[in-house]
Amino acid sequence: MDGIEIPRELADAEGVPEDLDSTVAGPYEFPSPTRRRTSGMFFGAGAVLAALGAALGLPAGLYVLAGVLAVIGLFHFLSAWELNTTAEEALASAGREVSFPVGHASAAVTFEGWRSRPVWHVLVYEADDPPVRRGLVRVDAVSGAVLGEPFEEPVLSTEY
Repeated sequence: MDGIEIPRELADAEGVPEDLDSTVAGPYEFPSPTRRRTSGMFFGAGAVLAALGAALGLPAGLYVLAGVLAVIGLFHFLSAWELNTTAEEALASAGREVSFPVGHASAAVTFEGWRSRPVWHVLVYEADDPPVRRGLVRVDAVSGAVLGEPFEEPVLSTEY
């Protein structure tokens, strides 16, 4: 999926600003949850400093603060999953799982459980124009496995 393609001549004629031009910014990539390790290191450093301050004679309540910061830092490390499945791979997996040929599709990542495991939620529409059916497929963003059975339903008519 290459995104929306707008001919350069049309973009120039319509005066599309450079910050909205997808060919200038490049493709979007979802940021990795492994960035949480950085904040985990900061919380860990804060815990060490608080404990050191308490050991050097500052109020003993800093030990409580050190414990809280250490727990928060540990949580950040435990929830720093590697995102091994891209949106494109999740879209391809979803297309193989549903019982109809896929036309339009979109993927959004969510986080589940107390460790915030990333899961792609892929919404797919049938290739007919207009689409008759749609489905939702959940793909584990760490392992790439499809979670559960895909949910499929007919698309409601928009005619009145």
